Amino acid sequence: MIVLLSGGLDSMVCAGLAREAGARIVALTVDYNQRHRVELESAARIADFVGAAEHIVLPLDLRRFGGSALTADIDVPKDGVGDDIPVTYVPARNLIFLSLTLGLAEARRAQDIVIGVNALDYSGYPDCRPEFIAGFEALARLATRDGDKGVDFHIHAPLQHMSKADIATEAARLGMDAGMSWSCYDPTPEGLHCGQCDSCRLRRKGFADAGLADPTRYA
Repeated sequence: MIVLLSGGLDSMVCAGLAREAGARIVALTVDYNQRHRVELESAARIADFVGAAEHIVLPLDLRRFGGSALTADIDVPKDGVGDDIPVTYVPARNLIFLSLTLGLAEARRAQDIVIGVNALDYSGYPDCRPEFIAGFEALARLATRDGDKGVDFHIHAPLQHMSKADIATEAARLGMDAGMSWSCYDPTPEGLHCGQCDSCRLRRKGFADAGLADPTRYA
C-alpha cells in the first residue's frame, strides 16, 4: 500500500489506519521546496512510527512554478478561514502528487493508494473534493500499463467525510501522538506553529471540538 505522507495530521492518521489494516506501507513524501519544510521531519517520524517498509522523500521544486503562498514570496493569510480558495492553494498539488504516487504504485506492483484529503475542513481546495478522487481513480486505469492489463487501482481517502475533530479523535484511538504531525503553513523561526494561519485554526478547533488536549506548540 502506498501512503502519501505529508507529515500533517491527516496523513498521519491515514498511515495509522494502513498500519492497523496490516498493510505493508510504502510512504511517499514530496519535498516540493515548500515554505513549511519542518513537516518533512514530521513525515520521517511518522513513517518510522508506523513501521513503513520504505519511505521515499522525493524532491520536486514547485518554487519554480510559484503561484502559492507556500511556494512563492506571498504572505500567508492570518485573518481566519474564508469561503474562497485561499492563496495557500498550490496549483494542482494533489493532482501532481497522486500522479507521482501512481507511478510509485505501478513500480512497486501495488494497487492501493492512500491520501489524506478531506472535503469538510479543507480550506476550499478543489483538489480535495470527492469528485477529484473518483476522477483520478478512473484516470489511473487509462494512464498505466497495469491499468491497460485490467489491474484496478484504488485511491483510498478514508478521511474524506470526517471533520477535523473526527480526525483528532481517530488519531487518539489509533494511539498516535498528534504532536508528531505538523500543520502550520508559516512556522516561526523557533519551529512553532504560528497559531493564526488557516491550517493552525482548523487544527486547534479540531482538538477543541473533540474535547482532546492539543499537543501542538503554538507561538
